[in-house]
Amino acid sequence: MSRVENKYPGLNLGDHHGSAHEGAESLVFGFWVFLMSDLIIFGLMFATYVTTLNPGAMAGGPGPVELFDINSALIQTLLLLTSTLTFGMASLSLRHEQGKRNLTVWLCVTLVLGLGFLSFELRDFAKMLAAGAGPDRSGFLSAFFGLVPLHGLHVTAGIIWLVIMLIQIHVIGLVPMVKTRLLRLGLFWHFLDIIWIGIFSVVYLWGLA
Repeated sequence: MSRVENKYPGLNLGDHHGSAHEGAESLVFGFWVFLMSDLIIFGLMFATYVTTLNPGAMAGGPGPVELFDINSALIQTLLLLTSTLTFGMASLSLRHEQGKRNLTVWLCVTLVLGLGFLSFELRDFAKMLAAGAGPDRSGFLSAFFGLVPLHGLHVTAGIIWLVIMLIQIHVIGLVPMVKTRLLRLGLFWHFLDIIWIGIFSVVYLWGLA
């Protein structure tokens, strides 16, 4: 078995993918730079949220114990973590050239799991807003709605990107451009899972401890 030359951090396609493997070196590196800049934004939002975990920032309003549904947060975690597994399977299918059908199936499963995550998250937000716990209620809630929905917006962008890729796979096939875009989408999707682990740990587990 020939040794695969790794040209960039992450799953490398391999020399048998020709120009897609060669061209991904600079494209994936540039996308890593984007993700690191995005990580700084999330880091600032996490820092802001942590500073509001005190009675003064809650302004006499509800706190984590009154607002958070740990069962819903756990379901969201399971959905998103499973979706990173299915996207990983899609990436392996792409690398080993198992065909458009196999790749499409794994991407569609990832899409369904992502939509399931968003549906639970939006339901939780709706319950909070109906109870008068909006971002204008306190500094704590302002920080919460600055952090958690920001991640939800990223997941929404990832879902839109995923739908576009499914269309491109069907219309123009697995050309080098589509392959490198799928590589970058995979990095983005796994990045969102890592951020969610932080949210689940800091916002929900710590908040309810």
